[in-house]
Amino acid sequence: MCKAFAELVHKLARDDWGYGHDEHWNHDDLIKEKDRGIRPAPGYPSCPDHTDKAGIFDLLDATRSTGIHLTESYAMFPGASVSGFYFAHPEARYFSVDFIAKDQVESYATRKGESLHEVERWLAPYLAYDQA
Repeated sequence: MCKAFAELVHKLARDDWGYGHDEHWNHDDLIKEKDRGIRPAPGYPSCPDHTDKAGIFDLLDATRSTGIHLTESYAMFPGASVSGFYFAHPEARYFSVDFIAKDQVESYATRKGESLHEVERWLAPYLAYDQA
């Protein structure tokens, strides 16, 4: 799915959620993200863990229904494909994750049910410590 289609799906979601019908954004408004809600994507600054794409693909049976598949490094193929999470809350804003401390990574690994080593592997560029 290309980014233009992702924008259309976001518009349809806002319509379904009941507040998009009154939006009449032009191209510049869309670029400035004046619309309500956000759609962060795994691998981007606010959601740096690419492995979350696996859950999206499983939930949607994405490979079967779209032909898009994940590589072993969680890149999507074909390359123009996009995925993400939709948040409708009016105060939802994009943000960047700063470097992550070891206690945060340990907590995340526990909640995700994965080993610390595996989580550190995928989050290595964001770690605020040297891995042992």
